[in-house]
Amino acid sequence: MAQYFTLKELCASSKAAQYGIDNFPTFEIAEHLSQLADQLLDPLRIAWGSAIRVTSGYRCTRLNNIVGGAPTSAHKRGYAADLQPVNGKTEDFINFTKTWVKVHRIKFDQLIREQSEDGKTVWLHLGLYNSAGQQRGQFLDLVKK
Repeated sequence: MAQYFTLKELCASSKAAQYGIDNFPTFEIAEHLSQLADQLLDPLRIAWGSAIRVTSGYRCTRLNNIVGGAPTSAHKRGYAADLQPVNGKTEDFINFTKTWVKVHRIKFDQLIREQSEDGKTVWLHLGLYNSAGQQRGQFLDLVKK
């Protein structure tokens, strides 16, 4: 796997544990998670210079349904992770990441600032490819209800 992110970390889920769901990926999805870590997560961690927590990585279909994920979610293919900086500077981290992908012309699918209803930024969704294998380079904001 990658330097900073493990397969176990990219598949860990308290919801999966709560519902007794086996969220262990297939070999193909493990390969996708490896690509995600090698191409996006590790380079971002190095550039950011501080630890990054994965709040949600791979999600099997059942887990994705339980957490309200989109049916075509890149999480289901092992191509996305929701991230928070361990230092708690989430807005700084998101702004840094936006600049980093632009300046270094990093290929990605989606960078989504996910916020709670009260407008507080909760995490950054970072996707390598969408379910169709595209890298659309989208910057989005999403309010969780």
